[in-house]
Order: sequence, then structure tokens, then C-alpha cells
Amino acid sequence: MSEEPNKIELPAPTCWPIVAAFGLCLVFAGLVTSLVVSAVGLLTGLIGAVGWFRDVFPHPKHEYVELVPESERASSIKRSDRRVEHMHFGEGGHRLRLPVAVHPYLSGVKGGLAGGFVMAVLACAWGAVFHTIWYPINLLAAAGVPSLALAGVQTLQQFSALGLLVGTVTHLTMSILIGLLYVVLLPMLPARFEWFWGGIMTPVIWTALVAASMRLINPLLAQHVDWPWFIVCQIAFGMVGGYVVFKSEKVETIQSLPLAAKLGVEAQHKEP
Repeated sequence: MSEEPNKIELPAPTCWPIVAAFGLCLVFAGLVTSLVVSAVGLLTGLIGAVGWFRDVFPHPKHEYVELVPESERASSIKRSDRRVEHMHFGEGGHRLRLPVAVHPYLSGVKGGLAGGFVMAVLACAWGAVFHTIWYPINLLAAAGVPSLALAGVQTLQQFSALGLLVGTVTHLTMSILIGLLYVVLLPMLPARFEWFWGGIMTPVIWTALVAASMRLINPLLAQHVDWPWFIVCQIAFGMVGGYVVFKSEKVETIQSLPLAAKLGVEAQHKEP
């Protein structure tokens, strides 16, 4: 708190969060444009993260703002006698259509990594049988590596350090994002046939969306992809990732708490 009675202490404004967010957007934009865009985005994101970290640790930066005189302040709001009718839990323990317990986000990360590992093993096995294990990796990395996007089959069958790096980062990122999406979607699916909806139907729908946009995102992968085997890999991802998410212990939601408590705002309560 400020030692001067006519000033209050507030968090100092900072531009670093938006700089970090802009860098993260460039990282993903580079996956469909150029690797240089992703490199610039990564550098920008790191600079923004470091600047943001220095504004918060070891002590948050604050600034002192002068209080507005009492005579210049807005008039007090008249208190209404109306009351808000709160919603209650319905039959089956559900509050409307919103789940009262969800899987933690960490389970989505674990499920995404587990499903991504199984999917990568199956994809490399297909490559080893029909081409080489580097073939599917280079196909995935072709969206971010221009040299691979224009390469022939013989070049794609050879080892590429840049292709391995870009393909691994892309696969891990997409696996984690889809795992987090599973955390949000799976509680909304019918629980009776959870293995069917989460392990089969969701990967099939996802494959249909990917097939519709593949020629825009990665034309080389769309040209050489083996769709039956691609669907098998997606279903394997869904079965393994969905299993990890479903077996995680659920945590209760905070839907019944006031908005200030959900946002983590420390509100002052006036003693009666």
C-alpha cells in the first residue's frame, strides 16, 4: 500500500503479454507459410515471455495513482431490491447441460502425448514397410520446410535433420492440442459408449476435416498420404488418448462460485 493517503497502488501496465501472444501466433502461422516465420515468432515469444517474467518476479511492478477527490467522483449507485434467481442442479446431478466435474488439463496433455506416440510408431512402421521411416516424417514436415515441399520421393525417403526437427515439433504440438480438446469434448459425449464416441467417431470426424483442408495446409502430404492407414493411425490416437483422459480422476468445476472467485479477484467484504 502507498504511504500517501491520496494515492493507491495498482499493477503497472505492461506490453509483454501481447508480445508473447503475437510470437506464439507467428509460430503456428509459420507451419502453413515458412519456417522463417516460425523462427521469428519463437524469438518474439521468448522475448515477450522474458519481459513478462521480469515484470512479475521476484516482485510485481506497481505504480501509484492519485485518488479522485470525493467531490469529483460519480454518485453512488442505488441498491436495488431485486434478487437473482440461482439455477439448481437438475436430475442426474447436472446443472443444466454443463458438467459439474471435468478431467484436468494435465490428463489431456498426457493423453495427447500417449496417443501421439502410438500414432508416430504406426506411421513409422508404415513408412518402414513401404518406403523408409523418414518418409512419413518428411511428409509431415513439408508444410514448414519449402525444400521438402518440392522434393521427390527419393529425397523424402532420406534422412533430413530439419525435417525431423520440424516434424517432431509439429507432431508434438498437434498431439497436445488435440489431447486438450479431448478434455473439453469427452465429458459432453454419451458416457455409455465412451470408447465408441471418443476412440472411433471423434478421430473419423477429425480425419474428414483434415482431408477437406489437407490440400491447403500440406499439399505434398495430401498427395502421398495413405488414407486407410491414416485413419487407422487416427483411431489408434483416439483410443489411447481417450483412454488416458477417461481414466484420469475428475475435478469439480467452479460453476457455482461467483464471478470474482472464478477470476481469482480478491474482493473486499464490508462488515455488517
